[in-house]
Amino acid sequence: MGAIWRLGNGRDGSLLTMGVRGLGVPPPPPPLRPHLPAATLSLSSSSILAFDSLAHHLSAANFRQADHDTRRLLIRLAGEAAEMRGYVFFSEVQFIAADDLRAIDDLWRCHSGGRFGYSVQRRLWEKAQRDFTKFFIEVGWMRRMETEVEQFTYRSFPGEFIWELGDETPAGHLPLTNALRGTQLLGSILTHPAFGEEEEEEEDEERGKVLSSRTLKKPPDYSF
Repeated sequence: MGAIWRLGNGRDGSLLTMGVRGLGVPPPPPPLRPHLPAATLSLSSSSILAFDSLAHHLSAANFRQADHDTRRLLIRLAGEAAEMRGYVFFSEVQFIAADDLRAIDDLWRCHSGGRFGYSVQRRLWEKAQRDFTKFFIEVGWMRRMETEVEQFTYRSFPGEFIWELGDETPAGHLPLTNALRGTQLLGSILTHPAFGEEEEEEEDEERGKVLSSRTLKKPPDYSF
């Protein structure tokens, strides 16, 4: 009986894996490296492992653990001060590389059929005209209270949130960002340059369609 070790330098996408001969215990599945951006190759091994953990739990539809992995990953990517503190200040979001934030978003969208992710939340937030209360209701972070007058309250974490991808699960419900003490952190994530380019491209495309339709609808020429 002995252990099987494989250790790579990270540049070829390999990571440390271990199995045990004689016990029928296979090594863990290989990391989903194709989802990671080239920028992650300069990260520490612990950060790369965090990306792999997120990809693994999302592929298994373990959204609650993936949500936990996402918060842990944001703390790690935000820098040493955030790691020592254990949470991210809104002013530190700017230090997270756009490629890394897009990689997190890509994983969420890929494993939810495009229904979860920061870019999905950004679109819904813009649709709500950046009104956070309307946005929270739209993504299901607030629930309606059982009162005669229509009132809403924040869902209780973690029991009242939805950790499964079902037909009635609101788009943008995950990943979660704590906004009980203010919306500055969430606002900094949703306005990060990682998602600004996509929004601008969509706006440019929409403007292009409008201009194209105007060009096609020229007034008739009655001259001979």
